[in-house]
Amino acid sequence: MSRDPWIVVGALVVTTFLIKGAGSLVMGDRELPAWFPRFVEYLTPALLAVLVVTQLVGSAGAHGMTFDARLAGFAGALVAWRLKAPVPLVILVAAAVTAGVRALG
Repeated sequence: MSRDPWIVVGALVVTTFLIKGAGSLVMGDRELPAWFPRFVEYLTPALLAVLVVTQLVGSAGAHGMTFDARLAGFAGALVAWRLKAPVPLVILVAAAVTAGVRALG
């Protein structure tokens, strides 16, 4: 096996430690601003939404966005969730709708 992937992994480990250490060095004993925890609280769902959308209708290269069975499964899950279905049922609905659209297409 080549050593190249391990060099990349090692570089990522070192970079991660440097970034984590930089926060402590820069902030020192100062406290974070009062608005910061609220900012992080709102940032988390926004980042999750971005990840979901990019996986759902992500770019298909030069062709723009892709609309396929995953989007239909997400819509089915959204409807089940809005109808207050339990989470396992929401997942089953999403899987069933996605499989159904793929079988028809």
